Amino acid sequence: MRKILIAAAALGAYAAALYEGASWGSTREERRRPLPSDALCPRSMITTNHAITIDAPPAAVWPWLVQMGWHRGGWYTYRWVDRLLFPANAPSAETVLPELQGLRRGDHIPDGPPETGCHFVVEEIEDHKLLVLRSRTHLPPWPPSRWLDWVWAYTLDDIGAGGTRLLLRTRAELGPNVLVLAYRAMLWTDFVMARSHLQGIKRRAEGTSGANAAYFDPWTRLMS
Repeated sequence: MRKILIAAAALGAYAAALYEGASWGSTREERRRPLPSDALCPRSMITTNHAITIDAPPAAVWPWLVQMGWHRGGWYTYRWVDRLLFPANAPSAETVLPELQGLRRGDHIPDGPPETGCHFVVEEIEDHKLLVLRSRTHLPPWPPSRWLDWVWAYTLDDIGAGGTRLLLRTRAELGPNVLVLAYRAMLWTDFVMARSHLQGIKRRAEGTSGANAAYFDPWTRLMS
């Protein structure tokens, strides 16, 4: 009986982690909300919706989005995550970088060293409102028949009183089936990655100092 209870608890925890990995911060209405970018990936096999409220207007959030990317502004994730999983990543920017503010449709945003070939393409961009990125390059080394079409859509809604609701929706079509299963099984990791990404944007847009990052991530101080 004890083993059954332990197994049931572990399964429940895993299911909860998968749910958070797919929907952290978002409301039911946001998850059901149709977005124009959905048409880029109409038969999505894996969809996530993550959202956060930022106490800053869209115009203050936008500069942090357009400068994202490897050895650009970074992705604003927890530094300990970068050190552990992506040691080639430089620390994310703590200031707005004027030279990276001219992002346009069709531009490439690198997501790793040049030899990896990983990058996003800007599919849609509307200042202070919408940024849509797409990648067919984020492929694992196996299986040989692998393929991927991955869309990230950042939607900024002005909620009044100087605030912004930021929704990040990702949709992916991929194959073969073994790759779909593998990605779904690892969906729980997005709870850490997407959460830290959005909280990093929030902290910077609100003008919170780097010393206060531990407010969002209790591990920051321990792992620094």
